[in-house]
Amino acid sequence: MSTTPRDPHRPVAHLRPPRNWINDPNGLVFHDGHYHVCYQYNPYGATHANMHWGHFRSPDLLTWEPLPIALSPNPDGVDADGCFSGNAVSDGDRLVAFYSAHREDRSFQHQPVTCAVSHDGGNSFRPRGELLIPELPEGCTMYRDPYVWQDGDGWRMLVGAALADGRAAALLYDSPDLENWTYRGPFAARRPEPVGGTEELTGDGWECPQYLPAADGPGALLFSTWTEPTGPQRVAALIGEEHAGHFEASPAVLADHGPDCYAPALLRAPGDRWLLWGWSWEARDEAWAVADGWAGVLTLPREIHVHDDGTLRQQPATELLALRGEHTIHATGATHGPQPVDLGNVGRAFDLTVRLEPTGNAGLRLLTTPDGLEYLDIRVDTDAGELIVDRDHASLDPRARGGSYRMPCPSGQPVELRVVVDHSIAEIFLTTTGQVLTLRFYPTGQGPWRLEARSAPGTRLGFAVDAWELHPLVIKEPSTGTAEPAPTSP
Repeated sequence: MSTTPRDPHRPVAHLRPPRNWINDPNGLVFHDGHYHVCYQYNPYGATHANMHWGHFRSPDLLTWEPLPIALSPNPDGVDADGCFSGNAVSDGDRLVAFYSAHREDRSFQHQPVTCAVSHDGGNSFRPRGELLIPELPEGCTMYRDPYVWQDGDGWRMLVGAALADGRAAALLYDSPDLENWTYRGPFAARRPEPVGGTEELTGDGWECPQYLPAADGPGALLFSTWTEPTGPQRVAALIGEEHAGHFEASPAVLADHGPDCYAPALLRAPGDRWLLWGWSWEARDEAWAVADGWAGVLTLPREIHVHDDGTLRQQPATELLALRGEHTIHATGATHGPQPVDLGNVGRAFDLTVRLEPTGNAGLRLLTTPDGLEYLDIRVDTDAGELIVDRDHASLDPRARGGSYRMPCPSGQPVELRVVVDHSIAEIFLTTTGQVLTLRFYPTGQGPWRLEARSAPGTRLGFAVDAWELHPLVIKEPSTGTAEPAPTSP
């Protein structure tokens, strides 16, 4: 995953191919001792075009092997203009990938479902060659992104949709054999409504629906909100229970409070553990990404569950603790007033645990230039009961996006965080509540980065901070075939 010279913004502990464009994680499945992670991929450049499925597999979430491209458009087929998003299931000795077949002579909003099968552990897939579900239900104005899971002796499928009556929806199908599918109607459907007390809306249509069932108690329906004319927005979740083929849920909440996470996908791991990856898009001018030759990165794999209190909770997968290297900061103490406390230096990739006890507005600042003019702030607003991540000063390059983002943070108790920063991506986990905020930033500073504890005048901040160097993922050489085709022309 390294380049020469080293690209200062290219993450090392987040999964992506060496070059080109990626977006949605697809085909997440545990099969024959390996985690399989596919993703939307353009083999020919760093823009959204020529959609294939790239493919990695791993025995442990730490060492990854690139496999040959899983899905490629057939110029004369049902997917002539792109193999768009979907998922995969393990069925005995075979992997079955379900995906949206895109053709430009159909409406862009109508992407019917097809599939492909692998009998060799994902090294090659044989496309079905025709649509699996050729007819769209009546009244669909958008249709895409199948998600299939096993339910008892049968199988079920959700498809993201928008309906002519103004509702966004996840449509439900079932099948005894992965071949013959029966439409059962909307699993969940809602008109646009605010998400979790924010100004964000649940959207005109839902992309990439994902279902997190629960044996006892509530489960979760995750979806990516899509709105005309702006397109992709944020990631939301409904927490509730299924009754007779309908998901009855409370008002929607944000599944990620940051601006740069979309299209998350679930993987059912051994031990009934659920993992989630998302797509973190670029927060910089497209021309900059194209010049660097890559765009997009997958988030860290996250363990996800619905807590007993009915909240959706996420944390980095336990395996990622093995990526911790040198323990670079161990600092405890307190601030008194506006004078910052220097906590020490960190590299461009680090894993941080923090315990904050503020009496008022206070937090941490990551300074990325020696003069302190470039910095990322993570602070607690005790009056508002929010954690704020502010990137307005996080890059001196005007081509990088700014903005300040918030997630609810209980007041009157210590705040515990896990923060993973990897070159140009920060994932901030509020351990206290299990919430997460993902954002991209593009520091220009060449020297060491520093951490400071800071508090407002008249405010005391007690802190305990530990930071570790973050080791890169191990990306193996492909063992079979080639990891991707030799690009000739799209």
